[in-house]
Amino acid sequence: MKTTDAAGHARLISVVMPAYNEMEALKLTLERLERTFTGTPYQWELVVVNDGSEDDTLREATRYQPTSFRMVVVDLSRHFGKEPALSAGLRAASGDAVIPLDADLQDPPELLLEMIALWENGAEVVVAKRSNRSSDTWGKRVSAMLFYRTFNMISDVQIPENVGDFRLMDRAVIDTINSLPENRRFMKGLFAWAGFRTEELEYIRPTRAAGQTKFNAFRLLSLAIEGVTSFSTAPLRLVTYVGGSVAVAAMLYGSFIVIRTLVHGVELPGYASLISLVAFLSGLQLLGLGIVGEYVGRTYIESKSRPPYIVRRVYRSDVD
Repeated sequence: MKTTDAAGHARLISVVMPAYNEMEALKLTLERLERTFTGTPYQWELVVVNDGSEDDTLREATRYQPTSFRMVVVDLSRHFGKEPALSAGLRAASGDAVIPLDADLQDPPELLLEMIALWENGAEVVVAKRSNRSSDTWGKRVSAMLFYRTFNMISDVQIPENVGDFRLMDRAVIDTINSLPENRRFMKGLFAWAGFRTEELEYIRPTRAAGQTKFNAFRLLSLAIEGVTSFSTAPLRLVTYVGGSVAVAAMLYGSFIVIRTLVHGVELPGYASLISLVAFLSGLQLLGLGIVGEYVGRTYIESKSRPPYIVRRVYRSDVD
């Protein structure tokens, strides 16, 4: 196992932890991380990204006194969301390998050593795959299954099912992700798009150690739409296909009415059916406009070239 670099120095492991209102769980996570790395030959650093927390997450992170590792706290100017916060953490990390980790202990810190071992044996990416989703609600399990299968069906980029942000990535992978110019980021898709030699490590995900999940149904739906519009134009093609099919069907039905009226002299009454048809077609048009609007809006926002996050201050605590 190669635990040193070419110069003989211990290889540096960076753990990146986005945190939004995670004051209750943060100290527990820090203590378990420190216990995990105690006695190992690795140097390691922890990058905590305070994503505009409204509680004392920042104070809890900055007053923690590490005894065996380097700590970096990136304080964002407001709440930007997990994807921008994760991007900020990846850019601040300086390790030979980088591991995003949730602050709520649903990603077991003890699994990091197994991931590092696979990395030392040649893997450039080690993804932690949930063996089951028994800790999730029925609705979340079904919605996750539908998202992964739909996304992988319509996109050229394949996202491993039941795999989140919890993974180890080699420095080459991180440099690739950091070099991408896009500002609105769907990180799971970018990780999969980057490729590299990948190994899977299955684990059972526990429940949260403290606090409550920050992802409600609306935010999960928004993230799913962001993912689809980032990596696929299939919805636009679907609008084209549906529009063409409806136009052909309308033309055929119109021809049928004309021919029947000319041949049999039978008029086809039915204002109710006409109104229903107009309402249906209007609904399709609005749906199509909404889908097109998602892509136009995304392009418009990207064209502004605004940064995905703003850093208020960076705190560092180095251990000699």
